[in-house]
Amino acid sequence: MYLKEFDVETWMTNHEQNCQYNLADTCVSDMSIHELESLIHKDLMSDLMHMRMDYGPITGSDCLKDAILSLYKTGTRDNIAVAHGAINANEHVMDTLLNKGDHVIALTPSYEQFYSYPASIGCEYDLVELNEDNNWEPVIDDFKKLIKPETKMFILNSPNNPTGTVIKQSLMEELIELARSHSIYILVDEIYRGMNNTLCDSISDMYELGIATASLSKIYSFAGLRLGWIKGPKQLIDEINFRRDYTIISTGPWNDYLATVVLQHKDLILDRSRHIILENKKILKEWLEKEDLVECVIPEDGTVCFLHYLFDMPSKELCEKLQNDTGVFFVPGMAFNKEYHLRFGFTSDSKIIKEGLETFSSWIHSHITEAE
Repeated sequence: MYLKEFDVETWMTNHEQNCQYNLADTCVSDMSIHELESLIHKDLMSDLMHMRMDYGPITGSDCLKDAILSLYKTGTRDNIAVAHGAINANEHVMDTLLNKGDHVIALTPSYEQFYSYPASIGCEYDLVELNEDNNWEPVIDDFKKLIKPETKMFILNSPNNPTGTVIKQSLMEELIELARSHSIYILVDEIYRGMNNTLCDSISDMYELGIATASLSKIYSFAGLRLGWIKGPKQLIDEINFRRDYTIISTGPWNDYLATVVLQHKDLILDRSRHIILENKKILKEWLEKEDLVECVIPEDGTVCFLHYLFDMPSKELCEKLQNDTGVFFVPGMAFNKEYHLRFGFTSDSKIIKEGLETFSSWIHSHITEAE
């Protein structure tokens, strides 16, 4: 099985740990167990220290499944499978449903797993190109013209990484009607969903062949738990739980317990996340008003956006030089097949965001002056 190098993850691995200003992180400022205890006023360490380190509930505890279901409008425990993060959840869905010769439709720019992983299985894929002039939003005709007899699945990310685009309710309803007429599954990675739940219902609440994946990594600030899930049709969940016996077995008792606690106190954690994101969106907006060489469509949901810089330098070269010179870290657009763009995250401490953007501006204008 051939797997193409995962450009964005390789870039993060090679650059994220060696920066002063992380302006590309997708996970809202991570929390410690102590911070969680202080936020929810509960002694967690005592429970953890007395917990037996066996496999834990193999398919996830009932408490965890109930906590996950609280995020949705429909479903029972039979509609939930637990995984090692959303990336593993996506993998299990694709491995279970896709076969060599199947065709999938995904988006670009978007997360590379959604098309490179199916390609490794032997699937063909086509990409709907998002248009910045249309606020990075697709239209239904983009999908209609790409459907083939072999099309098995639409694989989407809403809100999108890296643009932050949300597939709004009206378009999702059109996509469902289109998919239903061809018996096509719709997999939506909803890992960034939750900052603004008024924009669209979960695909798993809207469509009988709709599959939602998510995790605690982005808006819940607990990427280190590596706890994700799948919500979908019972038959699919049964098949995934069968497959998990060959892959992950369980997620372990600590992760199960802590994930349950996080989701049971989701309102407190999401209030914290919204405060951080809104403050950093305000900082970005104010910075964009002063910086005439960068523009951006600022999304309504999620934790990221896609900065568009208005001068001639390949994004990989820009990011490497910028980080070496100043310690400012971005993910280059080339990791998403889109040059002259940078992924920006609304997730770090506001002081880091403000100082990092100011440093970026100084570097831009110094570089442009030197180039001239």
